[in-house]
Amino acid sequence: RQLIRHQQLSEQRFQATIDQPAETRDGFRVRLMANIGLLADICAGLERGAEGVGLYRSEFPFMTHINFPSEEQQYHDYRQLIESYYPRPVTIRTLDIGGDKPLPYFPFQEENPGLGWRGIRFSLDNRPIFVTQLRAILRASVGYDNLHILLPMVSRVDEVTETLKLLVTAGEQLRQQGLSIDPPKLGIMVEVPAAITLLKFVAPYIDFVSVGSNDLSQYLLALDRNNARVASRFDHLHPSVLHSLVTLMSEARQLKLKVCLCGERASEPLAVVLLLGMGLEELSMSSYNLPKIRYLIRNLALSDAQHWLKTALQQDDERKIRQFLTGVLKQQQLDYLLSPGDSAE
Repeated sequence: RQLIRHQQLSEQRFQATIDQPAETRDGFRVRLMANIGLLADICAGLERGAEGVGLYRSEFPFMTHINFPSEEQQYHDYRQLIESYYPRPVTIRTLDIGGDKPLPYFPFQEENPGLGWRGIRFSLDNRPIFVTQLRAILRASVGYDNLHILLPMVSRVDEVTETLKLLVTAGEQLRQQGLSIDPPKLGIMVEVPAAITLLKFVAPYIDFVSVGSNDLSQYLLALDRNNARVASRFDHLHPSVLHSLVTLMSEARQLKLKVCLCGERASEPLAVVLLLGMGLEELSMSSYNLPKIRYLIRNLALSDAQHWLKTALQQDDERKIRQFLTGVLKQQQLDYLLSPGDSAE
């Protein structure tokens, strides 16, 4: 009963700021976006103040069908999403199957699926499926200018250039059918560590990057987060992960690329404090967590977060970092925002 009451009081506080921007006390603005998997999630994001869709997981509809959805079926899904959020930006990630997301009607086995045939690798090796999806996405954007396309699991420059060729081909096909197609903004997910060091080479071909925090942490730490034997060692606040993100942010600024972070880390208060200190201007998360993170950001100052980040980067263990940040939120009287698993205590 105490937990329920605490939750109700917190929700009341969050609701009071739902129509206000996620802006720190010293004026730093963060755009809060929704992660969406199915069309049923659309209303939840809008009701909780989402400023757009930072990640639409297009594989979810594929996983709920009994076979590959047709271009027409995909078009209707994408069109509804783009229309519902217009003029807010909508980022559609292309098909990201493999690893822990198999298709029941297209089974294949691999000894190490986490390092295997997934994301953009699968799409480029199955071009008819990929082109069908690209055509559906482009058709759905006709008359709107809020579409962004995101490529998952990029680890090579030619994965981006080959996709651009297919986008051009799909666009030309649709123009020949009488449709007015404008080139969408294109981005890559930074999930594979190689994408960080490749950023300067891929930058001429893209408009933005989106950090897939779950996979990036997994690959940096060589830890399968779904493996019970090592899952306790998996932590987004590991020093290696933090320093890699600082490097990415610095590189992206020099290249004038916008950066968004999506995944569990975007809704973890301790992590958000550090992301704020890094100057990250866009976070995408489940709709449920949007009010809480908005409230947190509005009760912090960028200058403080930058100072706390410097301290955290000097630590050699994620437990020390969690302990330090938990103390920070207690000092700010914001520790009630923490979930039981957030702190190191």
